Amino acid sequence: MPTLLHIDSSADLAHSRSRALTAAFADAWRARGPEYAVVRRDLHVDQLPHLETSALHWAATDRTDDEVVDPAADALRQEVIDELLGADVVVVGAPLYNYTVPSTLKAWIDRIHIPGVLAGDVQPLAGRPVVTVVSRGATYDAGTPTEGWDHGSPVLQLILGTALGMKPYPITVSATLADRLSDLAPLADHAAAEFADAKTTLERLAATLG
Repeated sequence: MPTLLHIDSSADLAHSRSRALTAAFADAWRARGPEYAVVRRDLHVDQLPHLETSALHWAATDRTDDEVVDPAADALRQEVIDELLGADVVVVGAPLYNYTVPSTLKAWIDRIHIPGVLAGDVQPLAGRPVVTVVSRGATYDAGTPTEGWDHGSPVLQLILGTALGMKPYPITVSATLADRLSDLAPLADHAAAEFADAKTTLERLAATLG
């Protein structure tokens, strides 16, 4: 049974662009047939705790003798790992909060970036498609004063693409606050068109990946 892992991290449950786009992807995935399953992890509604100990960054066999991990914390980490390993395709909604990923998404990243388990020389997820949907309230175009202020997209590429060896399909929408901030209001039409294009691209990807 082909399985999609659908991850959201936006704190906005009503108007989130990233949630709308990942939902469009999930709907297009389900439309392929009843055998196309979706596993949902909402990192804002059901938040993962921050790492209880730095020992969780390591495989059990790589921990020092004095590093003790609560069995419940180890079990939670394994649950998150197994969920990721069980997915044929992953879609991650990642709004830009203060120029990087939400802390709820970072908590998930901290539980999967484990050398010797999912990352580094051991990459059981190598080549697995991961669609990252980054929504940015403002714009960070090349040549502008804010170029390079998006520190969320590089994190996703580095962890999921480089460390875990997955195949990233990055989707980005900008100026998502054009309907809320007067300084961005002139970009409203551009933002709407970019959102529509992203939705079309995501639906196409959902119909072909996996």
